[in-house]
Amino acid sequence: MTGAVVVPVSAASRPQIPSPEPAEVAPLTPATLDRAYEANRANAAEAARMAAGHGDRSRAAADRAMAAPSRHLLSFDGRRSGQAVEVFGDLARADRVAVLVPGSDTTLETYDRFRAGARALHRDVGPRTAVVAWLGYETPGTVSTTVLTTARAGEAAPRLRDFVRELRGIVGESAHVSLLCHSYGTVVCGSAARGLDVDELVLLGSPGTGVDSADRLRTSARVWAARGADDWVAHVPHARAHFFGTTVGFGRDPMSPAFGAHVFAAGRGGHSDYFKPGSVSLDNVARIVLGDTSEVTRA
Repeated sequence: MTGAVVVPVSAASRPQIPSPEPAEVAPLTPATLDRAYEANRANAAEAARMAAGHGDRSRAAADRAMAAPSRHLLSFDGRRSGQAVEVFGDLARADRVAVLVPGSDTTLETYDRFRAGARALHRDVGPRTAVVAWLGYETPGTVSTTVLTTARAGEAAPRLRDFVRELRGIVGESAHVSLLCHSYGTVVCGSAARGLDVDELVLLGSPGTGVDSADRLRTSARVWAARGADDWVAHVPHARAHFFGTTVGFGRDPMSPAFGAHVFAAGRGGHSDYFKPGSVSLDNVARIVLGDTSEVTRA
């Protein structure tokens, strides 16, 4: 989860919320971006009307916010817990792009907390860099059995790979792409990493990636890791165990020297603080995104 630890909202614990099918848009290119943004805002507006008619004021408000004229949505899906991919900055002209992947309990209702982190990063990196908030999968609940396994990550990984391919179709091969993964999002990124066309892979507050070393991620990206001094994830056992055909846990701690990541400082922050304005963590993440890696402070 990027941005905050929040009260779990489980799609299974509430009535199904009616919503339209996602909008059909042309393949994403610089020329089609504005039409995609318009179509997805219209879809979010319709989702808000349907949710309101269903009596779900919380979801209706979340959908209505997504439909605001200022929002740049590459995709939107108001079904179940909800998914959205939002752009901050001029994606068509960006020479650097950062993609944020959230962890558990990120839904349309809690999306603003995730969005706040993306906006804070965009303010730090400046106008020539675009930031993408990628809520492109159904995240597990923090208080659930799914958060202990790679099942949701395995479902999300093909979607993330597809998105990165789409992104390259917009920004081209010369753009520098950083994938910033938080909490359970690091499990998603670990599952998707093999052959993924990104330049930097940043693991923040990671419970593990599903493998025991950066080499086993099978990525050409430079792999980074950070954890705040007050992050509770440090106390999560970094191991894997097998129970009745299910693997629980995510392997070696990416902060471990044996994992082989470039470890950098995240200050005194807790699990929700990696994108907090003015934080050591946000400053270092911005330097990585901008390519100022010699300025990154080490843990």
